[in-house]
Amino acid sequence: MKKLNWLTIYALILAVFFVIGGTMNLLASDATQADYARWGYPTWFPYLTGTLEWAAAILLVFRATRLVGAALAGSVMIAAAGTLILNCEYAHSIAPITVLILVAAYAITHAKHGR
Repeated sequence: MKKLNWLTIYALILAVFFVIGGTMNLLASDATQADYARWGYPTWFPYLTGTLEWAAAILLVFRATRLVGAALAGSVMIAAAGTLILNCEYAHSIAPITVLILVAAYAITHAKHGR
């Protein structure tokens, strides 16, 4: 069995996060639907978000597509943070900003090490 390096483990942890977040959006509870409605998004928007999160997760799993996955994951987190900031939900924006920083740190490190 091939030994996993720390950068691969980092990417897989990010992928798990996006699988969980994507699943929560795809299942779109009443509370999730209410949040999206409050932010002015259409009823189908959580499903789009969940699909993009799942796509990012899948791309993060495979070494050849990790930078693309990180770019997609970062884009989703920018949109999430932007939505929350524009709706004055500053405390809630901390989580997507934190994940964005983690994704950016991964992408920079991945690009620097050429993996």
